[in-house]
Amino acid sequence: METESEPYIRLATLRLLHEVVADLNTARSLADTVQTVADGVIAGLGYELSAVNLVRPDGDLIVAAVGGSAGAEALMAGRVGSRASWERRLSMGDRWGDLRFIPYTEGWVLDEDDVPEWHTPGPAPRFPDEWHPMDRLLAPMYTAGGAGGELIGVISVDRPRNGRRPGAWGREALQMYAFHAATAIGNARLRANMQRALLRLEREQQALRASEESFRQAFEYAPSGMAIAEMGGDHHGRLLRANDALCRLLGRTASALRRCSFSDLVHPDDIGTLMRTSTEGGRAELRLERRDGSYVWVSLRNSVVADAADGPRFQLTHVEDIEERKRHELQLAHRASHDSLTGLPNSAELRARLGSRLCAHPPRPGESGAGEAEAGGLSSAYDAFDGPGGAGVFERPGGPGGPGVFERPGGPGGAGVFERPGGAAFGGGIPYEPHVHAIAPREDDDIDDGHKGLAVLFCDLDGFKSINDRFGHHAGDAVLMEVARRLAGGVREGDTVARLGGDEFVVLADGLGRADAQDLAVRLRNAITPPIRVDGRAVRVGASFGIAWASCGMTAEEVLHSADQRMYVEKRSRAKERRRAG
Repeated sequence: METESEPYIRLATLRLLHEVVADLNTARSLADTVQTVADGVIAGLGYELSAVNLVRPDGDLIVAAVGGSAGAEALMAGRVGSRASWERRLSMGDRWGDLRFIPYTEGWVLDEDDVPEWHTPGPAPRFPDEWHPMDRLLAPMYTAGGAGGELIGVISVDRPRNGRRPGAWGREALQMYAFHAATAIGNARLRANMQRALLRLEREQQALRASEESFRQAFEYAPSGMAIAEMGGDHHGRLLRANDALCRLLGRTASALRRCSFSDLVHPDDIGTLMRTSTEGGRAELRLERRDGSYVWVSLRNSVVADAADGPRFQLTHVEDIEERKRHELQLAHRASHDSLTGLPNSAELRARLGSRLCAHPPRPGESGAGEAEAGGLSSAYDAFDGPGGAGVFERPGGPGGPGVFERPGGPGGAGVFERPGGAAFGGGIPYEPHVHAIAPREDDDIDDGHKGLAVLFCDLDGFKSINDRFGHHAGDAVLMEVARRLAGGVREGDTVARLGGDEFVVLADGLGRADAQDLAVRLRNAITPPIRVDGRAVRVGASFGIAWASCGMTAEEVLHSADQRMYVEKRSRAKERRRAG
């Protein structure tokens, strides 16, 4: 170091120190900054060897840079000294401000610790301030620029060029340099952290953009419908986006869908199902309205996209077209409940429909069929009833939703309304009560008290067996199909015509008096008797009808048995008349 008796040399040294301090702030990375600190000691402070030790996250210190000796760098760079060994060194020796000077007379106890260092033995000093090769001078670096801050590293120096221990000027210069070095290293670390954070942010943004693009492509080009709906706020449920598949399914443009919500498109009967699904998530099957006014069966699967802080934000809905499956289900249900030959309701469906009007409690004396309702009959009336057109539907031939459909409460006509085609409510639009007793008219044939009940007409064909025997089963099947067609055409909308089996048919006609039922039997018999052409020939069949009345307290089997017995009574009576006439 320059002698302190020469002020002009100190001024030159100060300029040189200023230059090396300025270089500290031009380094591009933390590694460059640390190496610049080590090299600055050599260039600006007059030492031949320097090492920069930085505190690692675990507290130990690693040799991050070595200046002045390639051999020392090869030996020391990257080696680690424990924090305890460094704490020991910083507590020993002479305190020169923030610096620590450990003379060779005390430092021999450190020769065996784990701190990396480069020292060579030498002779004893010839004069008091001569530098000994085993002397150690340490410049701690703190975050706050002094011993009160957090230790971030230590600069160790060796072999001053003038061969002397530094005086006051040299100590002050090294301490000031350590202060600036700590600031430069802190700034370099901050820049490095910022660069890593920016790089990580860029990668995350790239991953987010890639994810958004993947989602967009999966959303837009999905083979099934998808939509994103808003949750919460004034526009809860409003569709924000809809893909092409959903637009094609509903026959609507994306801009048109963005002006509405699923609640605007759902079938009125399915609004409750939609609300439950929207609230609870999960899956539901319901009907959505197309642009042409028709409805399509779809399966909705909802996923709620939530924010940890703000709660639910959006709802992602997957819409799958299940129209074909529903059609097959209805067809299977129709086949299970209808006769394969005539298309009429079969025996099981007939009993289900008849049983749905009966309860186990006989009506009280004087009670009319339109009188008091017993809520206890609700379950017995409806639980056993499940027609082919959906839960609780009475049908005439013509397929699901065809003419003559009775809907139980909750159907298209609104809660508790029996419906006829065209939306007209059965019974003048009066809401259907939980259970209205079925009551038979009085048994006195000579008196029609005007009471209306549920008539059960049991029909057995006369002469059908001979057609089967003479012309074969093909002809018999043709006769049965034509008879079914004529019977169905002779009843009112809402009445039931069913094939019980063989050549037996049953008609359920509600709201008839005794005279009305007799008239209906005559009309149906007259409809059956005209010739039926089969394979170019005309054949005839007759019909015998037995009329019974359904009444609560009876079972469906009892009602059918009663009608069957009355049919045989009429058949024998008509046979006697024909014998007398013959």
